[in-house]
Amino acid sequence: MWSSPLFWIAVSLTVFWALGAYNRLMRLRSAVVQAFGGFDAHMQRLLALLSELAVARPPDETVNGTMDRAEDRMAALEGATVQFSASLAVARARPLHADALAALAAARGVLDACWAAAMDERAGLANPTVAAQAHAVHGPAPDSAAGDGPPADTPPVASATLHAVVPLQIRWHENVAHAGHATEAFNDAVRQYNEAVAQFPASLLARLFGFKAARGL
Repeated sequence: MWSSPLFWIAVSLTVFWALGAYNRLMRLRSAVVQAFGGFDAHMQRLLALLSELAVARPPDETVNGTMDRAEDRMAALEGATVQFSASLAVARARPLHADALAALAAARGVLDACWAAAMDERAGLANPTVAAQAHAVHGPAPDSAAGDGPPADTPPVASATLHAVVPLQIRWHENVAHAGHATEAFNDAVRQYNEAVAQFPASLLARLFGFKAARGL
């Protein structure tokens, strides 16, 4: 048996197959890590935008309790930002760990909800009813040049809110759109990697060398 050419041919074929399968698993795993890097870059821009929002608050939001509501929403958004940043750091270090990706996805969901709530509150500051109350408290704003910013009679609260928030909202939606494409690319890389890990007989090799299924976003 040991001297049979067929035996050594079979051994050689098995070794070559194992090397090829291992290299393919490594390549697909690296593709997952690389795809997460693209997603991570967009999330870093999102965190930078949120830090800008924290310093872009209108100086005077107090109208019939509006300040309290706005501050509560902003506090919730800041807390969600901290949690998301921490989850992103963990996932960045372990992009193939399902638990880390699950925590990141949950933190992203909370962040999106808190952003929407904060923006709804800021939109309320520019609502005609709220703006009229602010107008009565603060008086009319100085005249502005035609076509430059809100109308001259826009109350200070509404004007400051529009100037501070609208550009950030536009950038947020642009970033979310780009991040969506990066998420799709990451999920596609995860799908291909998981299929390779689960495919027999490569699954035996994956189990031997510790390749485990990843999780998408």
